[in-house]
Amino acid sequence: MYEGHTHIISETNESNFDESALEVFKFQYQRNNVYHTFCDLLGKTPQNISAVEEIPFLPISSFKNHDIIVSEMEPEAIFSSSSTTGTGQSLHPVASLQLYEDSFVKGFERSYGPISNYCILALLPSYLDRQGSSLVYMASKLIEKSNNNESGFYIDDFQKLSETIEKCEANKQPTILLGVTFALMDFAERFPKKLAHTLIMETGGMKGRQIEMQKAELHQYLGKQFGVDNIHSEYGMTEMLSQAYSKGDGIFTTPPWMKILIRSVDDPIQILSNEKWGGINVIDLANIYSCSFLATDDIGKIHLDGTFETAGRLDNSDVRGCSLLYI
Repeated sequence: MYEGHTHIISETNESNFDESALEVFKFQYQRNNVYHTFCDLLGKTPQNISAVEEIPFLPISSFKNHDIIVSEMEPEAIFSSSSTTGTGQSLHPVASLQLYEDSFVKGFERSYGPISNYCILALLPSYLDRQGSSLVYMASKLIEKSNNNESGFYIDDFQKLSETIEKCEANKQPTILLGVTFALMDFAERFPKKLAHTLIMETGGMKGRQIEMQKAELHQYLGKQFGVDNIHSEYGMTEMLSQAYSKGDGIFTTPPWMKILIRSVDDPIQILSNEKWGGINVIDLANIYSCSFLATDDIGKIHLDGTFETAGRLDNSDVRGCSLLYI
């Protein structure tokens, strides 16, 4: 087991991120056979790489066809993506569920404070319908750690969800309604209300629905229906163990052990400067036992302050439940 794995979450910061990323690259090149082969095909090895921007980023579609896990380790769980296009699921073998939990708990609390302050309501019907959802696993742990009797999952009982929210509002209980996009829209249409103590957090995902609505319009609609100024968002995916959060306007902040780079859509090796749109590359050091360097199918740009935003997906890439589908 990699000796530094227990510290990757707690000790990585802006000043040592690059050093940690290069160490993780070396470890994964040596121990992850699929990633090793990919790097060799590109002629990139620890011997000729000295900067984070030079590290090869594995196409995220590799999780559909290969076991992305370091050698001599057995997964404690296998997370799977939805497959609404019929092109197959991504499977992410997770060697340490504790590491995943450390990542999403610390990432959440960096943005929102102690989980125990909140009532967590999860509106994730399409994810609860299948096995292996990393989002459901995360939500279940957040619900558990909230230690609030009202916290829980909801599928299609919108009436009960509405009553629970109103109860929390009456008690001035800080609440987070974490929901898949299409379910939040359905709930907002049927049960509009004025919220003062509840945050609405969408995770993306329209389950193949065709809705001509840009991301900004979606947030405007939800904000109007719920009487709130900002709609929060979570950026994560099956192939990652970390999440970025937006508190409004679609601007995301990453935890210290996660970093976003933007690549050229014409030359995937080229890393672009800030404020330029391109393909999103993710460095997720919590992925120490799979692959920490992922070329996603999402489009985005990085702002000068290090935050980032997304703008849909690259052409010909799969549409999946956990993706941010709207510009």
